Amino acid sequence: MSRIGKKPIPLPKNVTVEIDKSNTVTVKGPKGTVSRTLPADMQIELRDGQLVVKRPTDQRHHRALHGLTRSLLSNMVVGVSQGFSKELELVGVGYKATMVGKELELSLGYSHPIRVAPPPSIRFEVDKTNRIITVSGIDKELVGLEAAKLRALRKPEPYKGKGVRYRGEVIRMKAGKSSKGKGKK
Repeated sequence: MSRIGKKPIPLPKNVTVEIDKSNTVTVKGPKGTVSRTLPADMQIELRDGQLVVKRPTDQRHHRALHGLTRSLLSNMVVGVSQGFSKELELVGVGYKATMVGKELELSLGYSHPIRVAPPPSIRFEVDKTNRIITVSGIDKELVGLEAAKLRALRKPEPYKGKGVRYRGEVIRMKAGKSSKGKGKK
């Protein structure tokens, strides 16, 4: 058995789950509603306030789908009850982020500011220093995707470390130019 797949998913009191015949699972909670069609081979059951995922056989692809299905369901439950967030930090002279309405405006050393509009279920927040951006939402996959898109606007460079990075990310720095000992002859 898959160690992850066999663990039941406990449901908080304020979360409801609906399972369709085509394995479309809809999870409703205080933060919103998430719906996803999961692999048809997996059997999803709701019993005693817990979600349980079972696989039909011990074949390799069923074992792989077992853990995946359980993880996707768990992320849906956590998303609608607590939500997900990722923090990005801006490192560099003059790099800053500001909110213009619901859009995020970034100054990243280019000749123009960059405006990014969030998708419907994602929210951007900027702290007081204008250096830390928080991407939050109920869909873990979408939160990670939007954070990766923001990071890709100006990836951290390896010489000075300037750019957009995840909070706590360690950048491996390279040594700069070194003199070859050339001087007066």
